[in-house]
Amino acid sequence: MTNADSFVIVVGFDGSKQSRGALEWAVEEARYRDAELRVVTVWSKAPMAWYPALLETAAGEVVAEESPEQQAAALGAEAAQSATGVNVVTRIIHNDSAASAILETARDADLVVVGSRGHGGFAGLHIGSVSAQVANHSPCPVLVVRPKSVAP
Repeated sequence: MTNADSFVIVVGFDGSKQSRGALEWAVEEARYRDAELRVVTVWSKAPMAWYPALLETAAGEVVAEESPEQQAAALGAEAAQSATGVNVVTRIIHNDSAASAILETARDADLVVVGSRGHGGFAGLHIGSVSAQVANHSPCPVLVVRPKSVAP
C-alpha cells in the first residue's frame, strides 16, 4: 500500500465491453476498501493524423466528428459518473502505448484492474496485448477481468 490510510486502484478504461466490466469491478472494490480509484483513458492519434469527418444529422445539420482527445475525455467523464460515491481521479493521457500509460499511473498503486481485451487486435485471443503487458510489468498486483463464459 502507498501509506497506512489510502489504497489506490488503477483501472484502464477505453469504453470497450471488457473495460466496462473492469471499471465495474474496480468501482465495487474501491467502495469496499474506501480507496482512491484512478481511471486511465489513453488517446494516441498524432494531431496531424486526424482529420474530422463531417457528418450529417437526421435534421440536416452538419457536425464534425469529435477528436480522439475529446472522445477520451468523454470516456473519462462517463467512467467518473458511473463511480458515484467513490474517490475518482480521471487521467486522460496522450501516449502511444496504453500499457505504458497504465503502468506509469500504477507506480504507487496497490492494484491495477484491466479488461481482458480492448477495442483492437484479434477477437479470438483470450487476452489482449495491453492486458498482457500490464500483467507482466506492473509494480503491483493486477486483476484481468474476463467476460463471463456462456454455459454450454
